[in-house]
Amino acid sequence: MAEIGYTLMSEQTPARQLVDDAATAERVGFDYAVISDHYFPWLEEMGHSPYAWSVLGAVAHATERLPLMTYVTCPIMRYHPAVVAQKAATMGALTQGRFTLGLGSGENLNEHVIGQGWPPVNTRHEMFREAIEIIKELFEGGYTSYRGEFFDVDSARLFDLPDRPVPLAIAASGGRSGDIAAQYGDALVAIDPDADLVERFAAGGDGARPVYGQLAVSYDPDPEAALERAHRLWSWSVTNWKVNAELPAPVNFAAAAETVRPEDVAEAIPCGADVDAVVEAVRKYTDAGFTHVALVQIGHEHQREFFDWSEKELLPALRGL
Repeated sequence: MAEIGYTLMSEQTPARQLVDDAATAERVGFDYAVISDHYFPWLEEMGHSPYAWSVLGAVAHATERLPLMTYVTCPIMRYHPAVVAQKAATMGALTQGRFTLGLGSGENLNEHVIGQGWPPVNTRHEMFREAIEIIKELFEGGYTSYRGEFFDVDSARLFDLPDRPVPLAIAASGGRSGDIAAQYGDALVAIDPDADLVERFAAGGDGARPVYGQLAVSYDPDPEAALERAHRLWSWSVTNWKVNAELPAPVNFAAAAETVRPEDVAEAIPCGADVDAVVEAVRKYTDAGFTHVALVQIGHEHQREFFDWSEKELLPALRGL
């Protein structure tokens, strides 16, 4: 049976509401929660982007059983990997083992703010590999020194570690990133229900490892209102991800999505109140070998009705997958 998660979408939601939404997700029966780690929203109209790690600290105390995960944190520019390791270890201790560190090689949108440019993808992957090695070594305890091509660490040590090392979930889309995930990941994060990527990940390790996906939905009793909202706030998501990783600002995402039609969004995102449509969309992931699928309800002001619908209709229907 697939585990169904809830996405704390920081790009569209104020910080205090994210904490309340996490507590509600736990109460209505979601299996886990993930949070995006952004500096910018995808579009200006989305309107928010609080610091995910401050929110996570509050969520840790507002919940009791809900596993938490970053989806995902980039440890190669905006954050030094030694600092990411400290943040994640602290979250592991706060939650008493409920935290997974999701890692990815990032997007220009969030990383350009430190003013060091945006490296080409092959360089980013090598930076990512070094960052993961640093984080894993720090999780082992003791002092760590590291001299790499991109990162140095001078006698760092984490003094507050959880009882067990924080698991690493590595985001990949194939090729080199897939190899990195297979080598270092305790779990895989992927955008699309790609069975080949899942098989490649499974072949790279011993034993079964979780695979995490994510699905945007636009719940509304009025299907036309649901589609309008999805097209207005989420059209950026149906463009090419290789392009999206390179765009520097929300205005560029708006420009890239100008030619996306409502019918294009409707093909990718279940809109309305049709439980079966969401079940079939999630089934594409489970058929591809995904063990976890986190749902994103589009529009921060529509979370309450989504929770009611999920508790009464959607989650019971998804339990059979």
